Amino acid sequence: MAKGKAIRIYSEPAGGWGALKATGEALALQGVAVSGAKTLLRMNQPEGFDCPGCAWPDAKHTSSFEFCENGAKAVAWEATAFRCTPDFFAAHSVSELTAWDDYDLEMAGRLTHPMAYDKATNRYLPIEWDDAFALVAKHLKGLDSPNQADFYASGRASNEAAFLYQIFVREFGSNNFPDCSNMCHEATSVGLPESIGVGKGTVLLDDFEKADAIFIFGQNPGTNSPRMMSDLHSASRRGAKIVSFNPFRERALERFASPQNPVEMATLGFTRMPRGHCG
Repeated sequence: MAKGKAIRIYSEPAGGWGALKATGEALALQGVAVSGAKTLLRMNQPEGFDCPGCAWPDAKHTSSFEFCENGAKAVAWEATAFRCTPDFFAAHSVSELTAWDDYDLEMAGRLTHPMAYDKATNRYLPIEWDDAFALVAKHLKGLDSPNQADFYASGRASNEAAFLYQIFVREFGSNNFPDCSNMCHEATSVGLPESIGVGKGTVLLDDFEKADAIFIFGQNPGTNSPRMMSDLHSASRRGAKIVSFNPFRERALERFASPQNPVEMATLGFTRMPRGHCG
């Protein structure tokens, strides 16, 4: 089990060398310092893959570094060198694992073999791939209707995996795809049509380049969608007014050093973000 890290006061701006250091540490911790760095160069690139971290749209691909600290950490976890073999589950019961925190479970590594829960031993036991597919098929074929099944989709999955998954489910005869974004967007799909007449946001990425004022209500972009900080950084530097309504004073919305800005990186400088903060 991992030992807790001490939390220290961080007085530097968000982003900058601190973000690069954290990215390097995340890759090294997962044992993929070199291979992980090469993988990051393909993320959010025309011939690469989309970041599994957030849904911020791709820019015009003017940089080889179209990723943020959070996205780099997500890739490090996906590309980890650690492997979770059947021996791991033989040593730990499900009851024991339920007491582990998320970090320790993550650090166990990627599964190497299909596993099935065995009630008698309260453990996951290895099974062969053919048996795993047969077990899934048995339960699906036992339904009176395909619509009796829900096929949960995760935002942590890649676009490529999600594409294949939805083809399989639609071929089966259902479009029941509840996913983790439902928690975020079920409310907006009801509230936005009543307020603005459209069930989703109407802002385009290009709007950030033209807006004279940007209002941020209850959002923590430095934490939840750090790639947004690049556009806010550019907007602030050209004089756009940025106002944040949030009781939480996120560091990125106070001072931000863009890792893609050579001047700020070389001089240890930063850009002040909102011209106003309402908490």
